Amino acid sequence: MSLKRSILACAVCAAFAPISAFAQTSSTVVTVSANPLGKDETMQILSPTKVLSGSELRSKIGSSLGETLGSELGVSASGFGAGASRPIIRGLEGPRVKILQNGMTVADVSGLSNDHAVASETASSQQIEILRGPAALLYGSGAIGGLVNVVDGRIPTSISKQLNGEAEIKYASVNAEKSASFFLDGSVDDIALHFDGNHRNTDDYKIPGYADASAQSGIKDRLPSSFTRERSLGFGASLIQSWGHLGASIQDMSDSYGIPTDERSFIDLQQTRYDIDAAVYRPFLIFDAFKFKLGATDYSHTEKMPDGTPVTNFKNRALETRATLSHANWNGWEGSVGIQTENTNFSALAASTGRADTVPTTRSTSNAIFIVEQKNFGTVIASGGARFENVERQPEAQFQLPQRKFNLHSFSLGAMLPFGDGYALVSSLSSAQRAPTTEELYSDGPHESTKTFDIGDHHLKTENSKNFEFAIQKTSGLWHGKVNLFINKVNNYVYGEINGLQVNEEGEHDVEGEFTQRFWKQAAATIRGGEAELAYNQLGEGFSFRTFADTSRGSLDQRGVLPLQPANRVGLDFGYRHAGWRNTLSILHAQRQDRLAASESFVTPAFTKVDVNVTYTHPYMNAQLTWFAQVKNLLNQDIRLATSVLKESVPQAMRGLIVGVRASF
Repeated sequence: MSLKRSILACAVCAAFAPISAFAQTSSTVVTVSANPLGKDETMQILSPTKVLSGSELRSKIGSSLGETLGSELGVSASGFGAGASRPIIRGLEGPRVKILQNGMTVADVSGLSNDHAVASETASSQQIEILRGPAALLYGSGAIGGLVNVVDGRIPTSISKQLNGEAEIKYASVNAEKSASFFLDGSVDDIALHFDGNHRNTDDYKIPGYADASAQSGIKDRLPSSFTRERSLGFGASLIQSWGHLGASIQDMSDSYGIPTDERSFIDLQQTRYDIDAAVYRPFLIFDAFKFKLGATDYSHTEKMPDGTPVTNFKNRALETRATLSHANWNGWEGSVGIQTENTNFSALAASTGRADTVPTTRSTSNAIFIVEQKNFGTVIASGGARFENVERQPEAQFQLPQRKFNLHSFSLGAMLPFGDGYALVSSLSSAQRAPTTEELYSDGPHESTKTFDIGDHHLKTENSKNFEFAIQKTSGLWHGKVNLFINKVNNYVYGEINGLQVNEEGEHDVEGEFTQRFWKQAAATIRGGEAELAYNQLGEGFSFRTFADTSRGSLDQRGVLPLQPANRVGLDFGYRHAGWRNTLSILHAQRQDRLAASESFVTPAFTKVDVNVTYTHPYMNAQLTWFAQVKNLLNQDIRLATSVLKESVPQAMRGLIVGVRASF
């Protein structure tokens, strides 16, 4: 979608504003759509939950999903430049953190490598949900770390009698960002309609000094190959009836972004996504709702040299279905049961020859059944869940690699004991299994963007995780708070071991080779940590306050520390709301990270990131205009993320100003 079209769409939004009624979106209770019980965020038993929506979400949206969520409790970012940054939850990343869009898998290849972007646009999202722990397992055996669900409302589930929506334009000084986004909701008789789009262009971003942390010369002041060019357009429609709804949507997305390594390569990404969403209420017997979702994705990206020469073509075609039956009260039980299927066809082939120099063409199928139930036993609320899944990986016959089959079983139990005024004790225990991914099993070739020569092992076993979590929380009144403690013991943990051997693109030993060998191996691992948060008056007028801290430590038993472990962090947020003003001062301090894996040598220095956000909202005709200004990294710190594979050579952006205006109607 061209910039001209995006500007035109924003103009259309503004034109309709005078004849539209403003839709009030703020609420003290937020429904978590990824929760199979459909509860609000204060009723989560199986996992701590965070929901970003409204003005809080708008103030945190960055150029990537990782940047948007990187300051949330227990969440870090992979920080591979501006274009590719994925959420890391409690020190777990890649295939162990599942990314959903409206409750369905995004089906990109961002879990394969840190240089791959998440193919889900947050600029036009209406809500982002973070689920950590056992409840996330109901959405796939790979969600040992947790999941992130981006909700965009592209398939409407209710009639909007009047046209309403939102449009935003903004500019950022640190990278000359020019972006525009919008969404519209309306209806024609019983047909609800939705339209959204986004356009963002950024230049290479400015940095507060040298790119190389140990250098006194070389790249300085601006990080080469850190640009982004993103466009997306989506449309959805639903038939809304008293019995439920039937809807469909389509989204087209393109993204071109730089890889800030010495080679200055870049990635061109294309994705087309189709979704169907249906719900029938009170279908039969004890069930109060039947829901069906289907998602079909055609994803591809090409890794290119600086002159545009293509090197490797990544493709992933996926078809996913999910059907659930839920019941509200059956002898005191409420819950849902469902089935889920997924079929993917993935490849990473050399652009010049079509050979499987990286990952061979592999077809994967997954079939699962799951159930989650909850019941009150006096003062104790108990919940349990189970998932049974069969996964098959089948490389094309020409590659002469073995087919692998995995039977996976995942279980979880949780309990909540309310006491006092809004207080509760929460504990959960889960056992989960994950099948090795296609690249972990069958990789055998160079990966240009990470400069590794990846070698898989088709003998890898099922990964087994046992997680225990205990929490105390307060969810009512002016003061809210929580303390979470967790430990995760994983047998057959799959990890990439770098031996330091330099090889050429054929995998042959070469002291001047541009690639480093990386082998996929397994060992027992332990991840443990804790999180604490205390907040005051987060939704009301006047002053507000929030402080938090999180820590996570992962190790391979008798083999040392897991790579890319997050630093210990503490944070403070001060806010003030009065009339149309909303002002926030955020301080995030990350400690020095010297807990290094055997393949790491760079100690990440401590940093303190200070952000200031000022917004003013006022009515304009029948709309609401919000003017906003943000200063990020106010202290101009040299920020390097311990969770980034490029932490030694890729700092985060220097101090920058963001200004813009948003119209809601």
